[in-house]
Amino acid sequence: MIVRRLAIGLAAIAIFGGGAFWYLTRPQPLSAAVLPDVPGDAAKGETLFWAGGCASCHAAPGATGEDRLKLGGGVAIASPFGTFHAPNLSPDKTNGIGNWSTLDFVNAMKQGLAPDGSHLYPAFPYTSYQRMTIADLVDLKAFLDTLPAVTTANKPHELPFPFGIRRGIGLWKLLYLDGQTFEPVPSKSDEINRGAYLVEGPGHCNECHTPRTALGGLDRSRALGGAPDPSGKGTVPNITPGEGGIGDWSADDIANFLKTGFTPDFDSVGGTMVEVQENMAKLSDEDRQAIAAYLKDVPPLASTGQSAAP
Repeated sequence: MIVRRLAIGLAAIAIFGGGAFWYLTRPQPLSAAVLPDVPGDAAKGETLFWAGGCASCHAAPGATGEDRLKLGGGVAIASPFGTFHAPNLSPDKTNGIGNWSTLDFVNAMKQGLAPDGSHLYPAFPYTSYQRMTIADLVDLKAFLDTLPAVTTANKPHELPFPFGIRRGIGLWKLLYLDGQTFEPVPSKSDEINRGAYLVEGPGHCNECHTPRTALGGLDRSRALGGAPDPSGKGTVPNITPGEGGIGDWSADDIANFLKTGFTPDFDSVGGTMVEVQENMAKLSDEDRQAIAAYLKDVPPLASTGQSAAP
């Protein structure tokens, strides 16, 4: 009798636990009501494309020139949780996002959801893209729709158990995805707020320059203060005005670095920052200056063993 009651109790706990897991990890897509009544502006979307560095992950490794607009995927992203493969982001209707609606795209960027409702892995940095406005996402989708369709098939991620269980990402999102759009700070200048939007949203600078928790979420208490490289090779530098960061750089130094790739002491950009800088070089001088103004304004943090030079 005791064994039978114990078995019933364990079964009840399992059923309750499974139901709670299923409820807490349910997808929560946005509805079409969030979309503006006007079509996207592809010209504005191009600025967001370069600010977001889409080509860095979704173009073929080593692509140059016009080939950077062929977003067939292929970049492997190593992490402590396994290796992720950037997917085809071109308008191809079989392997790309050619059949995605604008709402599908917005839900991927803001909610981390595929059109079928499955959770996307946060190697796709929607924890930063969620800060973007709906209007900007609509513009970005309009630009992506103008790019060449690429037929390259997507590669499956290489993830050990239990990280291959997508449904579990729903629990992770409870901790690290709040769905909030960037709100300008009234006490800050328009320039600083513009820079903050570009850095925190499309530029997703925190995804590399901010350390992560044991669960892979961003440690916001150390925002932009430098971090171990997710691939396990080296470190990503501190870009705050604190000790070991870029406090000695003027705003003009930062803006010039983003435009030319040269540091104040005439060293040149290296590593994975090369592609980031090349993307930033396509922005306007005003946007690069806004990014610089914001980085001079963020709270200073001392480096914790990370290199100071981008």
